[in-house]
Amino acid sequence: MADKVNLITIQEPLSPASEAYRTLRMNLQYATLDTALRTLLITSPGPDEGKSTTLANLGVTIAQIEKRVILVDCDLRRPRLHQIWGLENQIGFTTMMLEEHYLEEPPLQATPIENLLLLPSGQLPPRPADLLGSQRMDAVVERLLQEADMLLFDAPPVMGVTDAVVLATKVDGVLLVVSAGETKREDAQNALARLNAVNARVVGSVLNNAPLDAALSGYYQ
Repeated sequence: MADKVNLITIQEPLSPASEAYRTLRMNLQYATLDTALRTLLITSPGPDEGKSTTLANLGVTIAQIEKRVILVDCDLRRPRLHQIWGLENQIGFTTMMLEEHYLEEPPLQATPIENLLLLPSGQLPPRPADLLGSQRMDAVVERLLQEADMLLFDAPPVMGVTDAVVLATKVDGVLLVVSAGETKREDAQNALARLNAVNARVVGSVLNNAPLDAALSGYYQ
């Protein structure tokens, strides 16, 4: 399966981009020394800014330091994590939310990376925000924390739907992904304002698709 997963941290582990993900992992560790960061939401202001790929690559780098990680696909509008890993999406997060059996035995799937597991979205519900804001969500998070050192949650973009803002109130921190040359400054500012309005703990941001310095590209070859 591993050769079918097109993630930079797997395909090109010595590349500048992979090193950037390891730097992100380290920065998150140092930024949260005083307060535990076991549940992290990764979202973006708008669509197609790379949040799901960022989450998957970050998960790889965290698992590589022997921490058990679960990637949780809570993007119940356009789930992508099962596609990134080439896995099934018949049952998953929504199944766990609705059926008691799966709360007791979470339907986690293995990835090619040791210590890294996936909980795909499962079937898409009619009102995702209601599901994410429920007390059952608290129980699911608590149960998953029994299985891992860290949970990484994917969610829809902040602008347009309320899902990410609702989920931000359930996690220890939020990482905002923006895309160089694509994300509008106004959208990034508005997304941050929406997260701040619910007292979300925004621990940082990631700039995707930034041009690589030519001098650095030679160093990493």
